[in-house]
Amino acid sequence: MKKRYAFLATGLLGASILAGCGDSSANEETKSIKIGATSGPYSDMVKEAIQPGLEKKGYNVEIVEFSDYIQPNLALASGDLDANLFQHSIYLKTFAKEKNLDLTGLITVPTAPMGLYSKSYKTLDDVKEGAEVATPNDPTNQARALNLLADQGWIELKADTDPLTVSEKDIIKNPKKLVIKPLEAAQLPRAVESVDISAVPGNFALAAKFDLLDALALETMNEQYRNLVAVKTSDEDKQLAKDLTAVVKSNEFNEVIEKSFKGFSKPDWAN
Repeated sequence: MKKRYAFLATGLLGASILAGCGDSSANEETKSIKIGATSGPYSDMVKEAIQPGLEKKGYNVEIVEFSDYIQPNLALASGDLDANLFQHSIYLKTFAKEKNLDLTGLITVPTAPMGLYSKSYKTLDDVKEGAEVATPNDPTNQARALNLLADQGWIELKADTDPLTVSEKDIIKNPKKLVIKPLEAAQLPRAVESVDISAVPGNFALAAKFDLLDALALETMNEQYRNLVAVKTSDEDKQLAKDLTAVVKSNEFNEVIEKSFKGFSKPDWAN
């Protein structure tokens, strides 16, 4: 399995990086802005697909890379960034509420989906009864994994359960007699060596240099799991927000996604 992206471990960003950000509120004359993103595919997306479009609109864009999921929102709220790209709406809403931040999701972008990876099986049809399946042990990602298994017809979930919150207790049928093994999400790429199938979130798959297209199956993503461009709520009606939205919806952006981000799941608005 191969992929050119490297994904840095959570929590390694030094305070010195933030100290160097300064106050990046867009200057009305130079239109200089700073966009934060986690190192790997989403900083690449900003660099390859968003920055060129903004530069055509007269912006001077600086990309600030982060290696954790905490600092990008703090930097955005403090004015050290003008926008960021690294999180889905569920995380943004939860984090903003916990930290009392006034942030808003502007537009969703193509996102690396969770996939079922295996060294034991080449196709879905090969999977035998009693297969051991590793899934994330955190509630949000385990719900995604269970929905993915249900989409293959391997399990059946309670019909009246919110798909965003389903858990193992909501499994009512398991005709494949799958043995579900919850693990920390970061361990799931390595679990491919020891279990029959591993349900790996897209960011961890890319960090392990998996090719998304090597998955036995990729999830049909709920829109709330797609990463988004976020801004301060006070900026959501400003010109930069309008220009960011226009760039993400442009043909040029889509051409880059088609070429360099194969396997990424596109937002509902793009279909």
